[in-house]
Amino acid sequence: MARTVWDSTVGKKTVMAVSGLVMLLYLVAHMIGNLKIFFGTTEFNEYAHWLRTVGEPFMHYEWTLWLIRVVLVVAVVAHAVSAFQLSRRGIKARPSKYVHKRKRADYATRTMRWGGIILGLFIVWHILDLTTGTVHSGGFETGKPYQNVVDTFSTWYGNTIYIAAMLALGLHIRHGFWSAAQTLGAGSRTRDRALKTTANVLALLLTIGFVAVPVGVMTGVVS
Repeated sequence: MARTVWDSTVGKKTVMAVSGLVMLLYLVAHMIGNLKIFFGTTEFNEYAHWLRTVGEPFMHYEWTLWLIRVVLVVAVVAHAVSAFQLSRRGIKARPSKYVHKRKRADYATRTMRWGGIILGLFIVWHILDLTTGTVHSGGFETGKPYQNVVDTFSTWYGNTIYIAAMLALGLHIRHGFWSAAQTLGAGSRTRDRALKTTANVLALLLTIGFVAVPVGVMTGVVS
């Protein structure tokens, strides 16, 4: 039964929608946490430490954080695989002599495809930069996330990579939220305008919220 659902186009679109909403919930929480950097070193570092102690003493140190990471990895992989397979299926289904161009649909498809690739590469860089410290620009210090963030956004390339990725994220959410709502049956003539507005507002707020951090470092508000 599960295999039959997965093999269907509707099943893959549903997987994309659900996994996308899981990631969206994480992004909202992540953005709110990031903005704590504007309240100073102590509060931001304490927040980062709290993330590792959530659920104690029932959960061991970092167990909740690792559980969240596993869920996110599953969501990202499911989202990417279903998107790739749907894209391949769409290409095969389209006749080679098909000449009628749906400009808006093609633009949205290209935006989602390239946005997804950009975000996938960004996730790898972001982990290597601020989680493992492998490609960190300064002297990466475990337990000092505030300073690590400031180090990253004190470089032109760190800001360029991050801001470009967040702009791609905004476009991805704007179209993705709308598509997910339609896939899960939330769309209707009476709700479409509200859903489009929600998609635009979410995309704008998340983009501004994430970009505020590198801008804060660049302007000296965060230092």
